[in-house]
Amino acid sequence: MQKILIAVGSSRKPKLNAVISAAESFASLLSAEASCEVVGIEVPSGVSHTPSTQAELMRGARLRAEALLELNQRESRGWSFCVGLEGGLDVVHEPAISRSASDGEVPSCRVFLESWAYVTDGQDGYFGRSAAVEVPEALAREVLDLGMELSVAIDKFAGAIGIRDAQGAWGVLSSNLISRQEAFRIAVIAAFAPFYNRKMYQQVSAASARS
Repeated sequence: MQKILIAVGSSRKPKLNAVISAAESFASLLSAEASCEVVGIEVPSGVSHTPSTQAELMRGARLRAEALLELNQRESRGWSFCVGLEGGLDVVHEPAISRSASDGEVPSCRVFLESWAYVTDGQDGYFGRSAAVEVPEALAREVLDLGMELSVAIDKFAGAIGIRDAQGAWGVLSSNLISRQEAFRIAVIAAFAPFYNRKMYQQVSAASARS
């Protein structure tokens, strides 16, 4: 049986379990005879401890995957795919609806928690993202204005310790309907789509080239 080795740029259980669970769902689509093995390697993200923009989240995920790729090429680890995962905040500015014409539009700010994945096989690379959940203003201020790490801030607000390695901020904000692991699982499945659904992506690319 073919073995597909997937390296993940983290040793934290929620992230590793997310990739393991995701791989179980699409392994047979990558290869009918495939089984997946996931290994975790700590690598730097190259971004802040709590990214605060979508661009920074994407950069962190990609830099983790590329650090693994460099290691794979240098030491011939035999990894088929390298996966970078990054969670953090995305600050979105939206125009508020004014109550009168004279008031004008007052910009408002909303902050969302997101989980991102980047997957590369050494030739191609693709991003995937979870859904997003809005973060309470008080929690967002602790992280964005006071510089507190999200994992520390969520422990403080929830009155617990080590939430990052359990349900995560996702679990706290969604009353455990969505865990940190589940958010990353969705991001990983989305990022792998061009690999396990290669025929569809190739068809779309071919059709676009002909038009």
